[in-house]
Amino acid sequence: MKYPKPLQVGDVIAVTAPSAGVQSALEPRLQHCIEYLSALGYPVVVGACIGVDGPTSAPAAERAAELMSFLTDPLVRAVVPPWGGELAIDLLPLLDWDAIAAAEPTWFVGYSDLTTLMLPLTLLTGVATLHGANLMDTPFVAPEPLRHWLDVATARAGSTIEQGAAARYQSGGYLDFVAQPDVQEYRLDAPGGWKLLGDTGVSGPDVRATGRLIGGCLETLAMLPGTPYGDVPSFARDHAPEGLIVYLEVAESDAFTAARMYHHLVLAGWFDTAKAVLIGRSGGPASGDFTQLDGLRHALGDLDIPVLYDVDLGHVPPQLALVNGALATVTLDATGGRLVQHLI
Repeated sequence: MKYPKPLQVGDVIAVTAPSAGVQSALEPRLQHCIEYLSALGYPVVVGACIGVDGPTSAPAAERAAELMSFLTDPLVRAVVPPWGGELAIDLLPLLDWDAIAAAEPTWFVGYSDLTTLMLPLTLLTGVATLHGANLMDTPFVAPEPLRHWLDVATARAGSTIEQGAAARYQSGGYLDFVAQPDVQEYRLDAPGGWKLLGDTGVSGPDVRATGRLIGGCLETLAMLPGTPYGDVPSFARDHAPEGLIVYLEVAESDAFTAARMYHHLVLAGWFDTAKAVLIGRSGGPASGDFTQLDGLRHALGDLDIPVLYDVDLGHVPPQLALVNGALATVTLDATGGRLVQHLI
């Protein structure tokens, strides 16, 4: 794996919106986030693809060109979009993956629809990407024992990043950035904790698994198998002799739709060499009496590996900072869940 150089004070962070742009009502929040990074000592460059006239910030060719320019600019050390969206997939055939692979690696940070680009970047180039809070969430404090994406991006190659299950999570949807553009504290109001699929509540063997992390948002990544941008089995063969730890999260799909997407990834071989699966806490609705947990059991219940769910990642805050490509060990026992990543 190739890891970007550690982010240092004075390094440039670029902001572009490869998918959805920022509406005018949310510009105060955008400015607050830029000022937050600037106050930490990081000069911020904002691209032209940032506003919104429709579902994307700009035409696909313009978004692709701007993202390419930032990912290959040696002066830019991190690219942190405001958030995801719906149509980042239209950039995939427009990006010059060979040029990205040849450039000095740059941290690409975010989640949601951004993983439509981050996962292929890691699969095709061997460059690590960072699944964590996007720009609009960056000022939020990561509760212990989680780590902020900046903690990971500033760590040296070879470092060890230790995290664990959050004691509480934020229920009831997102905070209002229009009413509170400078909010920096999550509303952690519900008890957290990771769970093991199939656990009957009877004390059993502890979970411990090691592999290289790969994953992202289920709704967007499930579109990639069968294309050049979603060949996880080839990545496992070339970069992960230790096996994989696949992580996924449902943003908003109902339980039937989520189950079908999980099945698609099973059929595409995404779990063939997996040592464990991590499923984020979902805000997606049930399909009648068929719950998100039912969908998970239906699709992944027969995998002969641990499947952990209600993990802190994705659209229900807070979230772990996960490095696609990092060697990681996940454990779950009576004391809780833990994840240790090695940037090697």
